[in-house]
Formats: sequence, structure tokens, C-alpha cells
Amino acid sequence: MASAPANSLPIFYNDLIPLSSNDHSEYSLRPVESAPHLAVQHAIPLTVEEFSAAQRFVPIIFSAGADPVPLALMGLNEGVNVFLDEEGKLLGPVYVPAYVRRYPWMLAKLRPDSDDLSLCFDPTSSAVGIFDEGDRLFEDGKPSEITQNLLKFCEEFEQAAARTGQFMQELRGLDLLMEGEVAIQVPGAEQPFIYRGFQMVNEEKLRDMRGDQLRKISQNGMLPLLYAHLFSLQLLRDIFDRQVQQGKGPIIPVQAEPAIAES
Repeated sequence: MASAPANSLPIFYNDLIPLSSNDHSEYSLRPVESAPHLAVQHAIPLTVEEFSAAQRFVPIIFSAGADPVPLALMGLNEGVNVFLDEEGKLLGPVYVPAYVRRYPWMLAKLRPDSDDLSLCFDPTSSAVGIFDEGDRLFEDGKPSEITQNLLKFCEEFEQAAARTGQFMQELRGLDLLMEGEVAIQVPGAEQPFIYRGFQMVNEEKLRDMRGDQLRKISQNGMLPLLYAHLFSLQLLRDIFDRQVQQGKGPIIPVQAEPAIAES
């Protein structure tokens, strides 16, 4: 089922330490050609500002449970990402969520009694360290331009995440979410493959909305976001077909209930 991670760190992150001009004065950021950690992640957190771009490439779903979050679905089964090869290299065009592009950086609280956020990074990442190549993170003891841009990106991500939280709060208040289910019929198979474990917008309830509620979601920008989600669900069959083509799909046509997403 799709639920919040049990560990204290978000997905991808193995550790988190604050960036320091004293400890990391010689550190650089270098590009990486692959993302092995992403190759085994089938669902990625998504902000509402990304719905428009993401819905052209991946299904947008909502995690199960009482506190759902939007997810970009990159595979129908855990451990499967149809857009990357086994080494973590992209197989073709796809929208890469900001959550992925942010790694190994993020803003985090260093003290529980303070709301101040500091720029931190995962020290296990191969992108950050002392290298001959790459962009220096500090110049003359001060954050370089690349570090300032990283900080700005992380700040914008946090703002987008806050807006996404507000969107989800309003969506739950409208009682528009329902348990999702998709049935995929394969030629020659007697039974369709059934995928559950996620939430989706109840399109019938959405169509039946009237008056002030409909006016509100139209004026506050929720309505196009909801339809972007609904339109993107057509790509579920494409994800299934990709899995089959890559040898990662089901072999025996039996009715199953695999986990479809986990945030």
C-alpha cells in the first residue's frame, strides 16, 4: 500500500549533514550520469506546480492513508522504474520531479527548538566531495554562485511543498478522493491484472459539484490540477506495457494486488 516512510529520512537520503564553510571549504559539486537510487523507486513525491508538466509523461496518483500526498508514478510495482535502466540512466524523455533534482540537497532544521532551516546534503552522494572536477561550493570562504543557486532551489521547493500541503488539505475537505483501482486486460488472458493501493479523484463527484464549491476550486486553481491528475491516469496502461517490454511485468495472468505506490 502507499503510505508515508517509516524512517526519519525522506526517500533517497541515507544521511544528512549541514553544509559548512569550515568543514566543506574544499568541496565541489560534480554532475552524475546515473541515479541508481532512482532506478528502484517507482513513485516520487510531486508538488502541485509540477502537475501540468508531469501529466504528459507519468500518471499522477495520491498515496493511500489518511494523509495522502501526490506521487509521480514511474512503475506499477515496488522496485520498478520503467524510465531508467538498471544503472540508473534515463531511457528516454520523461519529466524528472523536482524532488529528484533536489537530491542530495535539502533544507532541514538543525535544532528542534528552532524553525530556522539550513542547507544540508547527503554525504553518501557521489555528487558532493573533494574532486578535481565540478563546481566549488565555496570561494574565499563564502558560498559560491552554485551554492546560492542550490539554496534558492531548495527554498522554492519548500514553498511549493507548503502549497501542495494546502492543496491536499482542501482536497480532503472536499471529500473528492477515493480508493483507486485499475484493471488492465491483456490479450489472451482470462482475468485482468488489478492494481490497487493508491487514491484518485472521484470524477463523478467532481462532475456533480455545483455552486460555491465549484466556483471556489475554479477560482483558486484547483480545478485544472484535478483534471491534470485525471488525464494522466490514461498513462497507467503505458507504464504496464513498458514493464512487460522490459521483462518487469507479470508473467502469469492472475488477479493480483501488488503495491502500486509508496511515498
